[in-house]
Amino acid sequence: MRAILGQKLGMTQVFDAEARAIPVTVIKAGPVHVTQIKTIENDGYNAIQISYGEVKPGRVTKPEAGHYAKAGVAPGSHLVEIKVDDPAQFELGQELKVTEMFEPGIKADVSGVSKGKGFAGVIKRHNFSGQGASHGTHKKHRAPGSIGACATPARVFKGMRMAGRMGGEKVTTLNLEVVSIDEERGLLLLGGSVPGPKGSVILVREAVKNSG
Repeated sequence: MRAILGQKLGMTQVFDAEARAIPVTVIKAGPVHVTQIKTIENDGYNAIQISYGEVKPGRVTKPEAGHYAKAGVAPGSHLVEIKVDDPAQFELGQELKVTEMFEPGIKADVSGVSKGKGFAGVIKRHNFSGQGASHGTHKKHRAPGSIGACATPARVFKGMRMAGRMGGEKVTTLNLEVVSIDEERGLLLLGGSVPGPKGSVILVREAVKNSG
């Protein structure tokens, strides 16, 4: 499993060989460092832990500082564990760059925290149509309407689509194409949009359900 952490910079467009505009999301991907290697013998499964970003040494706890010192890397702002087939391919403290993990043309899954929308009504949150705009409707156009509770079942079922907090949740977008990689600046261009606002940290990993 190939994966890397990066920062979402925003969206733009590039042109292919046939002069078609392709919308892409630009990600400042990596570099990341291997801070821990887990094996079946010691931990019961094969995985590596990678760190991304920078944080002041005084901002980490003593156990965290010792964890980074053992790997010989500076403290990072984010830690992620990635399952791998052969952990022997990696070394503690190794730096992983985007060009070593991905190449143009392959598919990738992107995970991030979606934009927080705060408290939202049913029209925005669940795409309800709303009520009629005439024929006696009085200031109830965006109301949810009946929620089905009466003498039977005398309660509201769990999961009922109603108004509430929207966004700010982990979202994964599958099978985005790696359009291009800028090795010099460490930029990864993915076709389409990815979750999260500009500046947010996202995880890009090899597609698990490659649709071709």
